[in-house]
Amino acid sequence: MSTYHLDKILNTVINADCIEAMKQIADNTIDVIFADPPYNLQLGEALRRPDNTDVKGVYEEWDSFESIAEYDKYTKAWMQEARRILKENGTIWVIGSYHNIFRVGYIMQDLGFWILNDIIWNKTNPMPNFKGTRFTNAHETLIWATKNPKAKYTFKYEAMKALNDDVQMRSTWEIPLCTGNERLKNKTTGEKLHPTQKPEALLYRVIMASTNVGDIILDPFFGTGTTGAVAKKLGRQFIGIEKDTAYIAGAKERIAAIKVSSDETALEYSCKRKAPKVPFGAVIERGLIAPGDILYDEKKLHKAIVRSDGTLKMKNEVGSIHQLGAKAQNSVTCNGWVYWHFINEQKKLVCIDTLRELIRAEMGYVGE
Repeated sequence: MSTYHLDKILNTVINADCIEAMKQIADNTIDVIFADPPYNLQLGEALRRPDNTDVKGVYEEWDSFESIAEYDKYTKAWMQEARRILKENGTIWVIGSYHNIFRVGYIMQDLGFWILNDIIWNKTNPMPNFKGTRFTNAHETLIWATKNPKAKYTFKYEAMKALNDDVQMRSTWEIPLCTGNERLKNKTTGEKLHPTQKPEALLYRVIMASTNVGDIILDPFFGTGTTGAVAKKLGRQFIGIEKDTAYIAGAKERIAAIKVSSDETALEYSCKRKAPKVPFGAVIERGLIAPGDILYDEKKLHKAIVRSDGTLKMKNEVGSIHQLGAKAQNSVTCNGWVYWHFINEQKKLVCIDTLRELIRAEMGYVGE
């Protein structure tokens, strides 16, 4: 079987079955996968509103399976390929409803994926339950996972916090369904081109949270191209796989119409630079603390004398600022930088971490 050259399929849509197409992609090449697979939610019989009009459900062939066993077999097959082509530190997002998401999660764990979060997409404008026989289905679930528990995956914590008015982003996302001009329509009938088109706001959050500019995002169930559209806006690269030629045509037209700013500032985002490591000895070398000075905890319950090599002595114990801080608290670990304090020229007790920050500033580091 021939193998795709990665540079030839970037920012394109492959018209093929996703399993067969992924088989032609090399191992460990994809940064992030976003998958919106079939939900297997065939309604069985026509659903009507109280005014006797039909509800447009999902009756497409791609969402039809003979049995749950067949659905499981299909899910395992595409997910095995997804895991193979995902980079070791890459992540995968899979979205589903109560019809399938629990089976998807079970299979993911069986295959060795490590689940990081389950995200609740709370639809602010859900379709009502017309029969009044159940709760209104107002949410879908996204599973976010890595290939293994030790993966050093990408998570843009500061960017997510900035998007959320400087409040930590939670795992419940309030986002409306795709409506209005964003919804692609069949140009002949005027009906929805795709029954389950996802809102760009949902993919914006997924892509911002888990990718870097230039990363490759694969969507094996590309549909009308929401993943590709948002990837283009955010300076990421995408690969789409889709069997339906009508969906592909709509997706290509949609993505081609997107204008991207030429100003690189537009793609910047909040991120915490890794602070340079500063040993306590550097504080002594610069004369900010002198051998023989006394350090105290915040309540002055413990004290230690500073030695010339950067270690401390507390009674008969000798060790680093971290080791003796832990000893003082009868703890296993301790951040000595925030535990120990010194008395400054104004006779005030000051945390020694302020001295570390002075040294970092000298090194040109400016924290967010």
